[in-house]
Amino acid sequence: MKIVRFIFFLLITIVLTYSLNRNFNSIPPLGKFMSPFQGFWQNGESQESSDIVDLKLNGLKEPVKVYYDKLHIPHIFAKNDHDLFLVQGYLTAKDRLWQMDFLSRVVTGRLSEILGKDLLESDIYLRRIGMKNMTKKVLRVTSQSKELTENIEAYTNGVNQYIKSLSLADYPIEFKLLNYKPEAWTIEKSHLAYALLSQTLSSGDSDLEYTNALQLLGRDLFDKLFPEQLGNLDPVISSDRIWDFDPIKVEKPEIEYPNIKTKETIEKPDPLNGSNNFAVAPSKSKSGHVLLANEPDLSLTLPSIWHASHLHSNQRNVMGVTVPGTPVILIGFNDSIAWGVTNSPRDQVDWYTITFKNDQREEYLYNGQWFKTSKEIEEIQIANGETYYDTILYTHHGPLVYDRNYKGDHEKVNYAMRWIAHLPSTTFMAMNDVNKSNNYSDFTDALKQFQGPPQNFIFGSCQGDIAMWLPGKFPVKWEEQGKFLMDGSDPKQEWNSFIPFDHMMYQKNPSRGFVSSANQHQVDSLYPYYVYDHHYEYNRNRRINDRLRLMEEVSPKDLMKLQNDNFNLTAYDVLPTLLDYLDSSSSTLKTVEILKDWDYFNEPNTTAPTYFQVWWDILYQEIWDEFDTMKIAINKPNTYVTTSLIKNGDSTFRFFDKVNTTEVEDIKSLINESFRLASDSLQNWNNQHGDLTWAHFKNTTISHYLKLKPFSESEVKIGGYKSIVNAAAKGHGPSWRMVVELDPEGVKAWGIYPGSQTGNPGSPYYGHMISDWAEGVYTPLLFGNDISKSKQVISQQTITSK
Repeated sequence: MKIVRFIFFLLITIVLTYSLNRNFNSIPPLGKFMSPFQGFWQNGESQESSDIVDLKLNGLKEPVKVYYDKLHIPHIFAKNDHDLFLVQGYLTAKDRLWQMDFLSRVVTGRLSEILGKDLLESDIYLRRIGMKNMTKKVLRVTSQSKELTENIEAYTNGVNQYIKSLSLADYPIEFKLLNYKPEAWTIEKSHLAYALLSQTLSSGDSDLEYTNALQLLGRDLFDKLFPEQLGNLDPVISSDRIWDFDPIKVEKPEIEYPNIKTKETIEKPDPLNGSNNFAVAPSKSKSGHVLLANEPDLSLTLPSIWHASHLHSNQRNVMGVTVPGTPVILIGFNDSIAWGVTNSPRDQVDWYTITFKNDQREEYLYNGQWFKTSKEIEEIQIANGETYYDTILYTHHGPLVYDRNYKGDHEKVNYAMRWIAHLPSTTFMAMNDVNKSNNYSDFTDALKQFQGPPQNFIFGSCQGDIAMWLPGKFPVKWEEQGKFLMDGSDPKQEWNSFIPFDHMMYQKNPSRGFVSSANQHQVDSLYPYYVYDHHYEYNRNRRINDRLRLMEEVSPKDLMKLQNDNFNLTAYDVLPTLLDYLDSSSSTLKTVEILKDWDYFNEPNTTAPTYFQVWWDILYQEIWDEFDTMKIAINKPNTYVTTSLIKNGDSTFRFFDKVNTTEVEDIKSLINESFRLASDSLQNWNNQHGDLTWAHFKNTTISHYLKLKPFSESEVKIGGYKSIVNAAAKGHGPSWRMVVELDPEGVKAWGIYPGSQTGNPGSPYYGHMISDWAEGVYTPLLFGNDISKSKQVISQQTITSK
């Protein structure tokens, strides 16, 4: 009996040991994950365990001193750039190693390797649009710069020294959850920010959707619903700018757009991606110094998309934020200048339909001749061992994204992607030189190398200059070129030349005393080149400029207040009209009284924003319900167009009649019906949740990349919304707020972001900046040539060579 019992328990032990140390579908080996010696327990940190200790690294030429402030931003003081970037790489990896690995997999299309088959579609998309090849091209160009190459090599060395220092117990918790190990960092991976931001900010388009809409609606109705310009643009470059150059001439050819309907289009970037920036001249500031503010609005993630650093050597003294894995500061300031960026909506992607000679697809038609395609076979590893192969064809236009293997509608469509980001780019060189610029001249020289993604670069200097530049590589286009699907066999529909740098849009020291941008139209119609995009902002820019025009004696706190402004211009424009259309039976309801008394500010503790937004969302859906019945890819008109039609259009406009009723509705009936539906919806919400305040209803959530609730922060108490200056939506919003005063006696700056320097959910500092960010509280940023005795320093570290 004892022998039987022994064998029984031995078998149980063997089974448990085997089971707990292998994967079951997507579940990691629980034995490893729960091990007290190697598992998630080892990722917990106490306040004391987070203390900084001195360190030795291979390859340092001189000792490096690192100071940490209360935000845990490293202030790295090195005697040369090599040591500076080596230490930056090590410390960034210490804070964000798993995030760096994850983002590199996004760029190279390798997410399904760790997350399973559900991410295969995403990997195919990312490889087909050329993210991996784009990164390789940027690396080849960057390698021509000896200085930049050496800095990136040192950074990569630092990252890898950190990786090699880790035992299994030290791995970030996400590696343990997903049961994989960190790979060696490479120089190529340090270029991931270019591809990542290009995809996020410049890969969006509506060419195929607009081609469908033009065929369905006809030209007149299409232009009415999707106008290129409408009403008060308040553009980035003010209308008093005079363009004193002879532009490159281009005539629109006699062509016909391909008569093809597209059922399904590829994934598009979040239309909320955008930003605000503004700078005030000395004549408008209280101190007599330039003031500059920047706020990139992106997905709200934990860890944050940004990592902050202060980099000081014999060649630079610069501070700001960058994408983890990237050594250059992308938004920031130095001793002499400050700069920031917002996305500059510009049509960067064109689509060409391709005609093949036969089913072998080895040749395609162009200019009456057959040209050879090239091909790459992409091997995509999937978690648990499966492999997927995808063959991508290439034409001189670019990769064939849509074909019989992907979104091809059973071989009816073959579309090649022409994207500025596919061209070799010197953007990293530009940003490296911006980091070291001392004045306006240095800054503009650096921007000559900037080639995408298109950005509105704001500039301020200690010399008193402010400016807005819109650099990049832009083709000279004839009117509507690239707005619709084009014929890839016709040379007349190609890009033939690019806008010279001296013809780019910019403005220096305008008479109004400020510059600003918020993703709106860049210029008015007087600019001599064709400028177009499918998606512009119409509200945030008007609110910002209205406030800046009125402001005098401006202080840094005034700009902070403007960044956190919650005024809802959409509601201000349309709500009075909606209330006027309401029947008398509704006009005495409590909801109506709350809306009538509303000051149009989306403050977190108020209910009026909730009432308005639910009503508006339902009304918008009711107006454009016809678009939901269409079996092809098509966009709905934007909010600004919809508002304009309600206020200024025909009350019996055809789209005000619902498709699923026999009655003929007009705008008044739609407004009243949507109000009743909104009231019912809000009553149901109130019954279930008991709280209609805006912050609770909106539920701004800062999500971990893996969407793990314990690692995320929900119901962040913040106001604002999309198209509001404080653009904090549900999962999107201000990802970094920065205000800089360009004082010649010493630059001062303030900043905050919704996260933390550390990416470790087990750290007591994980996400510790979120509450200050939500409340609009900024932290003074420690900066200078000698900060060793500053009271803002909470710890310091000496790093020497092994």
